[in-house]
Amino acid sequence: MGLFDAIGIAGSGLTAQRIRMDVTAENLANADTTKAANGKPYQRQEVVLSQIGSSGFGSALSGALAQRAPTGASAPAGGVQVTGIVADSTPDQQVYDPSNPEANAQGYVSMPNVSTVTEMTDLISEQQSYQSDVTAMQTAKSMFTATLGLLK
Repeated sequence: MGLFDAIGIAGSGLTAQRIRMDVTAENLANADTTKAANGKPYQRQEVVLSQIGSSGFGSALSGALAQRAPTGASAPAGGVQVTGIVADSTPDQQVYDPSNPEANAQGYVSMPNVSTVTEMTDLISEQQSYQSDVTAMQTAKSMFTATLGLLK
């Protein structure tokens, strides 16, 4: 593991959380969209994340302990990456509103499968994860600065 890998890992987390916040904002903006481009109600979107590099903390620790001398080439630092944005398969909500022009013969309107409570909860979680990544990056920067100060 290289000296600046901590910043790279935190940076990958920042990117992933920003994308998650963008998708959540899009879901909230379309919470009342009864007709999307395909003519159907908007479908809630979800971000799929995957791990980069080693298969976990244990293998990273074992690899770091196994290294005896710096070789210049190290295993990928790790982190997270967005592998896709997929539609949520939850069925649409049926709301009784016979006065709505989108209502069917029984008076029900198909509304998007977006819950504002769920989206706001996700947004809070994403914001806290983003802030944790910022803190990790600042901590790594402080450690690097202190190390450089010792080398003077």
